[in-house]
Amino acid sequence: MPASKKSYAIPCASEFRDHVQSLAAQRGVNVGDLARSVMLVVPPGAIEGMDDPGEPAADDRETVVLKSGPSAGKPWRRKPRLQVRLPHGHSVKELRKALNLALAMAAGERNIRVELNGTPDAEEKLGEVEKEVDRLRGIVGALSFKPLPQGVKTRGDAMYVLGFPLNAKLGPDLVKSRFRMLASIHHPDSAYGDTRRMSQLNQAMAKLRALGIYR
Repeated sequence: MPASKKSYAIPCASEFRDHVQSLAAQRGVNVGDLARSVMLVVPPGAIEGMDDPGEPAADDRETVVLKSGPSAGKPWRRKPRLQVRLPHGHSVKELRKALNLALAMAAGERNIRVELNGTPDAEEKLGEVEKEVDRLRGIVGALSFKPLPQGVKTRGDAMYVLGFPLNAKLGPDLVKSRFRMLASIHHPDSAYGDTRRMSQLNQAMAKLRALGIYR
């Protein structure tokens, strides 16, 4: 059974946040994958010894518009942050250090030697795991809906994205369960996440709400 995940808000300087997000985009992964990859292959002591970029300065703030609650629609000044989903048990400082190490390694400022603990076939097994992950990504991609070039504009578009026949009778529970299932696959924080598909899933739900089909 997969380990449960939690959402971590990692306060950090806006410049650090931007560099991390840029590196993740270059690698074709999300920020959580970037942190996880470092923590999987780098000894904990190496991460612990890395500098912690720390909290943002007092004048380093970002403005967001609240989407819910009594203050919905109002701007709010908050600390810049990175949002990731990872298994329970990590500290914010550990995650910042891991991401800082990822930046240093990408820039060639740090080189980490990973020993395989004397297991002669460890590299071969790691290669097999990576091939299997790539194979599963291919299967998910092949079975998933093809993103619409124009986005979700009509009820038919929404039905297609959510995998329903055009004439299907929909109820709120059915729509919600289908969205949750697909979101668990396509959310950028999942192993097979896809930002474009996740965006169109959200567009499909918004379209059905606007049509009064789902609330």
